[in-house]
Parts: sequence; structure tokens; C-alpha cells
Amino acid sequence: MDTIELTNSIKNRALSLFDLVGVSPVGPFPENQFYKEWLAKGHAANMNYMGKNPEKREDIKSFIPRARSVISCALNYNTDRPYSTENVDKKRGWIARYAWGDDYHEEIKERLNTLRQYIETITPEEPQMRLYVDTGPVLERNYAKYAGIGWVGKNTCLINQEIGSWILIGEIITSLELEYDSPAPERCGTCTKCIDECPTDAIIEPYELDSRLCISYLTIELKDKIPVELREAIGNQVFGCDICQDVCPWNRKAETTADTMFQPREGLYNPELSTLAGLDVEEFRALFKGSPIKRTKRRGLLRNAVVAIGNSGESEFIPVLQGALMDEEPLVRAHAVWALYKIQGAGALNALLEHKKNEPDQSVIDEIEIITNNCG
Repeated sequence: MDTIELTNSIKNRALSLFDLVGVSPVGPFPENQFYKEWLAKGHAANMNYMGKNPEKREDIKSFIPRARSVISCALNYNTDRPYSTENVDKKRGWIARYAWGDDYHEEIKERLNTLRQYIETITPEEPQMRLYVDTGPVLERNYAKYAGIGWVGKNTCLINQEIGSWILIGEIITSLELEYDSPAPERCGTCTKCIDECPTDAIIEPYELDSRLCISYLTIELKDKIPVELREAIGNQVFGCDICQDVCPWNRKAETTADTMFQPREGLYNPELSTLAGLDVEEFRALFKGSPIKRTKRRGLLRNAVVAIGNSGESEFIPVLQGALMDEEPLVRAHAVWALYKIQGAGALNALLEHKKNEPDQSVIDEIEIITNNCG
């Protein structure tokens, strides 16, 4: 079997498992160098794992010396539900589209493993192969770009001309020499909708994202308090953010998927904020078993929910916030203080200080000081 025939056979099998497939060389590519510059600017925030072994991310051969090809595979996770920009109900929170269903990591890994097993049956040698899905020192979007799957847009998301940016990717790095695809051309043109509509101005310039300002980072990766000056801009986002994709013209007519893995679980599409803010430990575990939302842990999700409640301005949530003030997690109690302040004004802070006079709660006291110093 020659190189072209082998490549076509692999692609045909891959397309029975994935929506898109392409093959690229291992690089290194010019874009890989940009990653180190991005780290040096502090744009990775406290995601320390992203700064480990940057030389490996720059050149795959530094940890897989025999690597010759990267097979990039992609799944479309767009469903037929409305976008977050169409959601105007202040009493409900927004969860990023990719997290409505099951955790995709294991499923994509399983499909990649099926493809790997197929490759082993059609090659007389024993090629070296490694699988990655959001793991390991692999700059996945760069390889997907050079595999022709899509270009990296100004919002730093991978965009495919046919199915938009609702794409999840994984790859097989292999020692096989395969036929390479052409890189996808950049098609953002003069459009800046993603930059203009980002509530926190996280896309500081085209193709450059500062994670410290990104709502997805703030609601998922950040484990501490959300900076006071950014809370209002978060709106009703409680896990991740889709805004820069929702406004992208390439997603106006994006194809949808029937894959059950991505269909919303009951209660995860536009959930009621009062329900999320009232989840106890066991309820959280049961609701998010096998879900990407587990990553933020209960305290993170409830923190986000009470911030969204504060942004709603709805006084009917006051009993919910009063309950959050009694939560076992200081992080939740602190953000509940801010939410009450947003709904009731400065009088809420005075009432809390008076209420806590006999039983001081340092998390509440510290938050009141932060609000006083930053919000006047």
C-alpha cells in the first residue's frame, strides 16, 4: 500500500468515527513559537500546567523522536438549541454548549483508539502512535490548521468553513509517513465581531486572548475569587462562555449534530439560577456525574451562580442569597455578599456587618472590605 492509498484508507475509517479529518506534518510551525510569547505575557493566568515543557509544545519530535505525521480528527458539537446571545432570561444561567452533555474526552479518546487499532491492521510494520485529547504538550489547533480542518480565528477558536467553530479535536501522532493536507486559509477577513462583543475585552487583539479576562477562565479554571471589577461583565454565565462563537458569522448557519453525547442533559440547558445556587454536595455529584462541569467543583459553580444572581438584579433571589451566606464554602459566602450588594445596595453591607457582629465570618468581612474599596 503506497502513501496515498494508506492515507485515504485511514481517512475513510476516520470519517466513520468523526466529522472531519486531516493530516499534517509534525512541524514545528511558526505559530508554535507564538505560544511561548503568550506565556511570557502572563496570558495563561494561573494555569501553570500550560507552562510546563514549552519546548515540547514547540516541537513534537522533542518527545516523540520518530513522529512524522499528525492525524487530526474533529467532532461537531453544535446542537439545535438557541445561542447564549438569544437568551434574555435573567433568572437562568448559561452553560457553555460543549458542557451540556457528557464529558467528551473519553468518547473522543475511545474513537481515536478505534482508529489506531484499524491503522495497526493495515500496516505491516508496527508504527508508533500516541493519542491526545486536550492532554499532553500538543498545540492541537495548529496541527488542525495545517491538516486543513480549519483556521484559527481572531477569537482563537478553530473555525471550519462548513460547520463553523463548534469543533472538538483530538489527534494521533504517528511515525507513519502520510500524505499531508494543505493548511486551511484564514477567512476572518475584516470582521471583528468576536472582539467587539466580548464582555470583558479578553481578546486583546486579533488572535490573542488574555485568559485573565476570559469568562471561560474566570468561571472554570479560576479557583479563587473572581475579581470584583469583572463580575458584572460575566452576566449570567455560570460555566464557560460562548459569546465570541455565538456572534461569529461562520456560525450563523452552522450544521448541527445528532450525536447523543452532545445533547443537553435535563436541567443543563439554560438552568434556573435558584436551582444551581441551592445544590448540596450530593445533588451536585449526582447532576454532574460524567459531565465536564465537574471540573469547576461545587464551590466554583455556586460561586458563579450567585454572581449571576447578583447581575440579574432580581430581588426575588434575596432568600436564595441569604441561604448562600450560610454555605459551608467561604468562596460561596463571599460572592453572595457581592450579589446582595448588587441587588440591595450599600445597605446590605451594613446589615451584614451588624448581623455578623456576634459571630464574625472573616470571608464576609473581607468581601465587604473589598466591595467598599472597589465599588465605593
